[in-house]
Parts: sequence; C-alpha cells; structure tokens
Amino acid sequence: MPGKTKAEKTSAQAKAGKTPYRVKAESIEACNCQHGCNCQFGGYPNEGKCEAIIGFEVKAGRFGNVSLNGLRAVVAFKYPKAIHEGHGHVILFVDDKASQEQVDAFTTILSGKLGGMPWEALAGTIERFEGPFRKPIEMRLNGVRSEVRVPGAVEMKFTPLRDPVSGKEKEVHIVYPKGGFFWNDGNIATTETMRVEHGSFRMEWPNRYAAAAEVNWTNQT
Repeated sequence: MPGKTKAEKTSAQAKAGKTPYRVKAESIEACNCQHGCNCQFGGYPNEGKCEAIIGFEVKAGRFGNVSLNGLRAVVAFKYPKAIHEGHGHVILFVDDKASQEQVDAFTTILSGKLGGMPWEALAGTIERFEGPFRKPIEMRLNGVRSEVRVPGAVEMKFTPLRDPVSGKEKEVHIVYPKGGFFWNDGNIATTETMRVEHGSFRMEWPNRYAAAAEVNWTNQT
C-alpha cells in the first residue's frame, strides 16, 4: 500500500483537530552559562541554574491559514537547575504589531500542545508561564552583533568573541551534524548586555554565552 502524500498527512492532521504549522525563524539567544555553554556538551548549566533569553523573528511561517511572516517574539526563562529537571518560569513577549491571530498562533505553538520539537519536549518542564505580553520589540539581526530590546523589560546585545592575545575577532560555531535540540548551527558570541526586569522576574548576565542561529519548527512529518 503506498504511503500518504504530504498533502494527505496535512489533511489528516487538520481533521484530527491538530492545526498544522511550519516556522522558519532567525533566533538570538543568550544564557547565564560561560561562553561554551556546558548545556550544549554536558547537559547541565555552568552556574547550576539556567536563565536565558531567546529572541525570534519569523522569516517564513504558517499556522493553519495564519501567516506568521515577520512576527517577532522574545522568550525569557528561569530554571532552578537544568532545563530537563523542570520547574521552569517562562515569560513570553510578542510584538505589538502582530495581529491577535498571530499572537494566538505563536503562543499555541510554544505551548507544545500541537506537537513538534522543541516545544513538545519543553512543555513538561514549565511550571509557570506568563504572557503573552504585547509590547514593542526592537530587533537587529546581525549575527554576532545582534540585539533585541523590549522597552522597560528586556535588553540583550551581542558582541563578537575575541582572541585574548591578538584582540582579533574569532568565529566559532557549535554544529550538530545530525540535528540539535534548538538549532543545528549556532554562531557563538558573548553578551555585552543581557537583562530582564519584569515584575519580580529579573536577571542580568553580561559577558556570557550567546548564539545566533536559524530555527525550523513543525508538527508535520
């Protein structure tokens, strides 16, 4: 018996009440780990806890019939230990230029309820989720010189890694040839600024790990 076509699989998902989605986005992330981020290698954060910011700009994306092109969002999170050990506190900011349909769609994807990595796996690690908060999001995507700002709440700015002897910039990538959890190829930088101030949710980690990457999410096979 021949296998189902891509269109047939998408139709089957829709009939089952599982809205199909596909997202290609640029991401900029930073955390409280040292420059190499031990989570990438040993699975546990350098400081024992995990505190991070990830900014996204969707380059091409659809959630059912809703286009997500151009949508910007920022996720900030805290875990008392490694992410896989749970008890995470997550805050989501979505650009105030996005439509309500786009906000709802993006939030649903991040909830993990419709499947698809990495959000399907992360859902079970989150104890407290706040948002989405609709705020202006200023973002400049420029590799190891990227930056994002949510006025009054989030500020993150990258700076290139430099050789301690020559002072010259160093280009360093972390690459997963068989596919990584968040991304496959991360262009590594360091944080000039990394700060969140939103109610009782606060963090500040300058001169720490940062990475720029392309991410691809889908719940379609």
